[in-house]
Amino acid sequence: MPDYETLRFIWWLLLGVLLIGFAVTDGFDLGVAAIFRFVGRSQDERDALVESIEPVWEGNQVWFVLGGGAAFAAWPPLYAAAFSSFYLAMLLLLVTFIIRPVGFAFRGKVDDRRWRAAWDWGLCVAGLMASVLFGVAFGNLFVGVGFHLDALSRPVFTAGFFSLLNPFALLCGVVSLAMLLMHGATYAAMKVEAPMGPRAARIGRIAALVLLIAFTVAGVWVATGIDGLRITSVVDGNGPSDPLRKTVEAAAGAWLDNYRAHAALWLAPLAAYLGSLGVVLAIRSQAHRLAFLASGAALTGIILTGGFSLFPFLLPSSTHAASSLTVWDASSSQLTLFIMLLAASIFLPIVLLYTTWVFRVLRGQVTLAHVREQRGHY
Repeated sequence: MPDYETLRFIWWLLLGVLLIGFAVTDGFDLGVAAIFRFVGRSQDERDALVESIEPVWEGNQVWFVLGGGAAFAAWPPLYAAAFSSFYLAMLLLLVTFIIRPVGFAFRGKVDDRRWRAAWDWGLCVAGLMASVLFGVAFGNLFVGVGFHLDALSRPVFTAGFFSLLNPFALLCGVVSLAMLLMHGATYAAMKVEAPMGPRAARIGRIAALVLLIAFTVAGVWVATGIDGLRITSVVDGNGPSDPLRKTVEAAAGAWLDNYRAHAALWLAPLAAYLGSLGVVLAIRSQAHRLAFLASGAALTGIILTGGFSLFPFLLPSSTHAASSLTVWDASSSQLTLFIMLLAASIFLPIVLLYTTWVFRVLRGQVTLAHVREQRGHY
C-alpha cells in the first residue's frame, strides 16, 4: 500500500482529472444550451442544436457524479464544509440540472409554439446560470469562504449567500461563462451544418476573446489584489486528518508560491492562453474540429491554473485561516483512500473507454434534413 502522503496527493490529482473531465464533456452541453436560442432561429434549427447534445449530455454528467462522490469519500470535511457554505448556490445549481432533462423531454410533447419556446428558454437560462455559478464557486476559493471549525471540527458557516457574490467571484463567473460559451460554440460549429454552425463559430470567437481578457484580469487580481494563504507550520503529509493542527498566514501574492517554486507550472496558464488563441485562429480558418480541441485545451489549462495556485488548500477560510481544509489534513483514512484507488483504477478507464466509444459512434454532423426526417417518424 502506498504511504498516506502519496495517496492524498494521488486523490488530489484524480479530483482534478474528474473536474477537467466534467468541464470538457458536460461543459459543451451547457454552452450549447446557453446559446441555442440565439444560434437557432427556427424550430428546425433549434431542434438540430438540441439533437447534437441530447444523446450525450446525460452520460457526460457521470463526471460530475464521480467528482461529487470522490469529494465525499476522499475528503469528507471538504464535502461537509462546502455544502454548508454553498448550500443555496448548490440548490440553484441543482434546479438548473433538473430543468435540463425535463426540458429535453417536454419541449416536443406539445405542438405549440409558446410551449416549445418556454422550454427552450428554460434550457437556455439553465445553461447560462450553471455556467456562471461554477465560476462564482471557484472564485470564492481564492478570496476564502466564511466558515470555521468548532471544537469538534464541525464546519460553521458564518457568511450569507450574497457574500459569495463578491467582485472577484463574479469576475470568475464571467471567466467560466466565456469559457463554456466558447466550448459549446466550437462544439456546435463542428457538429451542426450551416446556417447554425457559422453563427455558433462567431459566438465562439467572441467568447474566446472575452475569456482571454477576463482570465488575464483575474490573474493580475490574484497576484496583486488578493491575500493568499500559506501554511507556516511543519507540513506532515502522513499525519492525521486534523485541520486545526496547523498554522496559516494570509499574505499578498501567496497564491503564486507554487509557481515561484516550480516554474513548470506556468505551462498551465500558457495552455489556457494558447488554447483560447487557437480557437480564434482555427475558427477563422474554418477548422472547427481543431477549434474544439483547442477549446478543450484552454479549459484544461484554466482548471489546472486554479488548482496549482490553491494547492494544498481545498477550501480556504476567510474568517479563520487555520480552519482551512487542505490535501494533508482533510482526507479519509489511508485504507479508505487505497480501496478507493483500486476501484478508480478499474472503473475510471471503463468510463473513459465508454465515453470515447459513444463519441465515435455519434460522430458526424446533425443536418436539417435529418431533423425533418426524424420529425416525420413521430
